[in-house]
Amino acid sequence: ICGAVRILHLLVLIKYLNSMAATEAHKVLVYGGKGALGSACVQYFRAKNWVSCLNPKDCSYMCFRCIGYGMAKAAVHQLCQSLSAPNSGLPPGSAAVAMLPVTLDTPMNRKFMPDGDVSSWTPLEYISELFYKWTTGENRPPSGTLMQLVTADGKTEATPVL
Repeated sequence: ICGAVRILHLLVLIKYLNSMAATEAHKVLVYGGKGALGSACVQYFRAKNWVSCLNPKDCSYMCFRCIGYGMAKAAVHQLCQSLSAPNSGLPPGSAAVAMLPVTLDTPMNRKFMPDGDVSSWTPLEYISELFYKWTTGENRPPSGTLMQLVTADGKTEATPVL
């Protein structure tokens, strides 16, 4: 699985960079560039006079962590929806619901974003209360729901994403 994920990352990055090639210098980020496939790609691109970055920190034109973060989020959404399918393996009466907050009001977010608008951050208590209600059967959304959480002026609303 690890190799398949690296190949997927590599293909996504190459496709992204190909779409930018007409407007930017020839650069490619090779994720896993020290493995067999990554090394071969690095050598190939270097032979074509492309700049190869093995370390995401060296590539200022792309938010590498954002790509991985987004892919992880998409995988969770797919997992949630897959678990709602018949014969998914969940026990009868179970539900899989994915929460889609914008920014959670956590101590770390407060520490690293001291000037952030906390009135737009979703309180953890809100989510805890929501989980409790759903667990006891109160207004629980159908299994497979992706639930968007939007907080504005200190008020949070949960809306299913269709």
